[in-house]
Amino acid sequence: MTLDLLITNARIMLPGKGLTEATLGVRDGRIAVIADRGADLAARETLDCEGLWLLPGVIDPHVHFGFGSPETDFETESRTAAIGGTTTVLSFHRSKDIRESCDAARTLGETQSCIDFGFHFGITSHLHVQTLEEISARFGVSSYKLYMMYKGAAGLAQGFTDIDDGLLYAALRQAARIPGAIMGVHCENVEVIPLLRDELRAAGRDDLKAWNQQSPDFLEAENVHRVCYFASKTGAAVNIVHLSSREALDEVRRHRLRRNGPPIYVESCPHYLFLNDESPAGTYAKVNPPVRSQDDVEAMWEGVLDGSITTIGSDHVPRKRATKDKTIWAASNGFPGTGMILPLMLHEGYHRRQVPLARIVELCAANSARIYNLPSKGGIEVGKDADLLVVDPDLEKVVDPATLESHADYSPYEGMKIKGWPVRTLVRGRCVMQDGRITDEARTYPGGRYLRRAQSDAAS
Repeated sequence: MTLDLLITNARIMLPGKGLTEATLGVRDGRIAVIADRGADLAARETLDCEGLWLLPGVIDPHVHFGFGSPETDFETESRTAAIGGTTTVLSFHRSKDIRESCDAARTLGETQSCIDFGFHFGITSHLHVQTLEEISARFGVSSYKLYMMYKGAAGLAQGFTDIDDGLLYAALRQAARIPGAIMGVHCENVEVIPLLRDELRAAGRDDLKAWNQQSPDFLEAENVHRVCYFASKTGAAVNIVHLSSREALDEVRRHRLRRNGPPIYVESCPHYLFLNDESPAGTYAKVNPPVRSQDDVEAMWEGVLDGSITTIGSDHVPRKRATKDKTIWAASNGFPGTGMILPLMLHEGYHRRQVPLARIVELCAANSARIYNLPSKGGIEVGKDADLLVVDPDLEKVVDPATLESHADYSPYEGMKIKGWPVRTLVRGRCVMQDGRITDEARTYPGGRYLRRAQSDAAS
């Protein structure tokens, strides 16, 4: 057998074994062989890693492509993802009627993206619940998101009229009927937030800590309880997305102890592990839920280490700097970050906090592949897609938005020196990033594929 690519002199992150000196061969976009170091194998191309790490590509289960430049986000944001080692993303797609919009969104991604991608569906109406089985089967989607923060007046401002506890219950009940389905929920009690916000604004507050205080941890925890309680009554698997606080995580732990049914997953984000509400990033770090106290940051790392947190997602939103250069109340929510997951986890987790590399790989790749039904992703094993990263754990770079290729022209991490970066990104064995630059071939022919994930037709 002649291989398409032979990767030599690498320390390969193998499941259950850790970093292992070995040789890896790729054929037809998949890992074809993992052999001892120095194995005599024939290949059309050889990549000498010179002792660097070979890790599985990052799966980012939480991006919002289309919220920056709808016409070009899949091009720019897939590139910024690849620069930082993200090789698969799951982006949120929502519209009035998903049956009428998803084909066009998929085509745009297939035309522009240099990495593989799938969708979650945003559930904002009873029509979405009524058509959930249909759209799941038709488009191969098995995960969804309901936005508790868009209840009442907050929802009306976005054009959503159906979001309330009834929709939450109906969506959970319907998701429980779909094999392998997971309902993600954004947890913030938006009915109390305006009361606290008005008091802070009246006091003249205009700082990042005020954004945390207008949506404090107990409002997140209260919604987490409601979601977990309703899920226990419907038998639905749920995912608390972008969880940010100690109190909310403790609420998940409490419900897990009482529950014998489908799982409660928890996703957190790099910014909740790295930034706090005193960050000099100011409005550039404005996000929902807010970045919180340093105690909450420590709680997120405790959740990383004890297994309470299941996955890491970026909550990537690629808007421009001009939307942030305003007061804390007027600045846009969210910021770019999909290409920063691995560098931040290596810098703050591996180097500074001695988090085992195997745990980082679980959180950033393997667990998302498992819970989101991506059997060909998430690990370095024979038969899986050759989504691979050559990583220099000692490479230090200053975060510079000008080099990251996102539609967004800023980063909440800009100016920070981060240790640990990929120097080469392969998607199904094809190099799309080398030494911090997207390859000419990937620019000309992006080559990203749409991933169907419904349990009955997973063809990822």
